[in-house]
Amino acid sequence: MRFDLEERTTEFAKNIIRLCRKLKHNSVSNPLIGQIIRSAGSIGANYREANDALGKKDFVYRLRISRKEAKETLHWLELIETANPNFEKEVKILFQEATEIKNILSSIINKTK
Repeated sequence: MRFDLEERTTEFAKNIIRLCRKLKHNSVSNPLIGQIIRSAGSIGANYREANDALGKKDFVYRLRISRKEAKETLHWLELIETANPNFEKEVKILFQEATEIKNILSSIINKTK
């Protein structure tokens, strides 16, 4: 099991990029690709910022942003799966990872309050 959440969120964003490179680029997929790359990358970026927080309140605030980005990524994954049904298996794996990351962030937030 992986415990380094910084590493895990970065690897997740890389896997999103790998998926997006395989998708057909068209008027439906292109906006979805742009959105999911931004939200998936923001999960790890905000988590890293939380680790350098100026205090408990800032820490929780940044974690909440990171969790929000994880939820947004789940939304884009659902839409990508609808637009690209032949990638259902890969999307399901990424959906599971995004859900786990979101749950970990929620747990940290709840324990920190």
